[in-house]
Amino acid sequence: MNSTDRKVTYTNTENLCDEGLTGWYRFEGEAGTRMPTTCVEESRCGAVYSGWLYGNHPTVADGIVGRQVCFREFKNCCGTNYNINVMNCTSYYIYNLPSTPGCPRRYCGTDAP
Repeated sequence: MNSTDRKVTYTNTENLCDEGLTGWYRFEGEAGTRMPTTCVEESRCGAVYSGWLYGNHPTVADGIVGRQVCFREFKNCCGTNYNINVMNCTSYYIYNLPSTPGCPRRYCGTDAP
């Protein structure tokens, strides 16, 4: 995942979504280096409902850990959530992401820790 429109600072809502997306992914390039761990404002990352990681990123020693991704919906920071797996690969993280059920939900990226 490396496109500019996936980053939390991207504010142009295009109703993009991650429907049909499934498998292990990494954030890099213009999308940032990781998934944000704080609530993301609505209408960011090219979609109306912005996805963020609820909980901390794991250490390398943790291996693969279970976490939740929340999607901000209206004023609710965690209006919809999904279980995912996350792994620390020393210099980057990978995320086992499920398809979102329809648009406009999208996983966001950031450079912030």
